[in-house]
Amino acid sequence: MDYQTQVIGSQPQVTVTSYTVTTGTADWSSNVCDCCDDCGICLCGTFLPCILACKVAQDQDESCCLPFLPGALIALRTRIRDMYGIGGSVCDDWVVMSCCSLCGICQMAREQKMRR
Repeated sequence: MDYQTQVIGSQPQVTVTSYTVTTGTADWSSNVCDCCDDCGICLCGTFLPCILACKVAQDQDESCCLPFLPGALIALRTRIRDMYGIGGSVCDDWVVMSCCSLCGICQMAREQKMRR
């Protein structure tokens, strides 16, 4: 069998997602250890951290499954930091998410809540 495809007068659809990247050296709106600044986020991060991590990922237009991939929370933190022009490095993100990941997830959630 011989198959032929012919496209006449149509263009493939392309979906483009744009992000505003702010350059600068701003700081996080709250410290990594300021979990109690928002009791709702603190309680969710303490008792349902998977749900909070999924919410943070979805707020960045990512899959809810993203937090369950190795290293994905570090990449998510780096993305949030870059998007909002927050100073730091990938090494800083690795340290926070490796040593105190629950506090890091709460900090990302507070930042998103404050910025939106």
